[in-house]
Amino acid sequence: MQVRGEVVVITGGANGIGRALCDAMHAAEARSVVVADLDIERAREVADRVGGVAVKCDVTCEDDVRALIADTEARLGPIGLFCSNAGVMVGVDMRCENVAGASNDHWERSWQVNVMAHVYAARELVPRMRTRGGGYFLNTVSAAGVLSAVGSATYSATKHAAIGFAESLAIAHRAHGVHVSVLCPQAVDTQLLPREAGGLLLGDGVLSPDEVAKAALAGIEEEAFLILPHPVVRDYMRGKVENYDHWIGGMAKIQARLRGGVPA
Repeated sequence: MQVRGEVVVITGGANGIGRALCDAMHAAEARSVVVADLDIERAREVADRVGGVAVKCDVTCEDDVRALIADTEARLGPIGLFCSNAGVMVGVDMRCENVAGASNDHWERSWQVNVMAHVYAARELVPRMRTRGGGYFLNTVSAAGVLSAVGSATYSATKHAAIGFAESLAIAHRAHGVHVSVLCPQAVDTQLLPREAGGLLLGDGVLSPDEVAKAALAGIEEEAFLILPHPVVRDYMRGKVENYDHWIGGMAKIQARLRGGVPA
């Protein structure tokens, strides 16, 4: 897909990867960039910079997502690319004294933002895209969705679910011209980065949001389902599938080091 001339919507667009995606889409000559975020003041700043439109949107509220899509199409025309980018990492406990210890509120918020926001967008947009013969979703997930996240079961579980939904979306609607990409970086220099882990989880490098957005744009142009800004993630995925027990053991050693223990 070529972004040039398309209407692009980006949720979580006021900060981090979302902000960088707004800049990248503008540079790629999108016809209009819609910056959707709860932080409407920051969203307006980004929108002013890219000549776009700022919209206040809570992605955990289906009515908000529905209104975002309907209002955008009424004002600007069909959405060619919807970047479902908003995400949260809550319930973080690097020592994991009880991996199920996160509160129900943290589980529910993780589920709503990291999974249901993608569902709400597709629920409203798929019928519209089918009617006009196609469209594109970029869902920001994480390498945690194909590997795991030491220190946050809420993040790991919901990011796995987000991958599962994206696969279903791509499979069910390819025949209708709907394309899907999932953006799965490892460490990115944003507010979600678990800095309390020190350098232990950051050995493959911390990318800037702009670097991640550049990788996302390249992946969209290739219409790749899986976009990996950290290429080494593909090797980790291969190793995980080829010897799952060995991979679990390696991750358990990382967990032990985070607890200050000695790996077995």
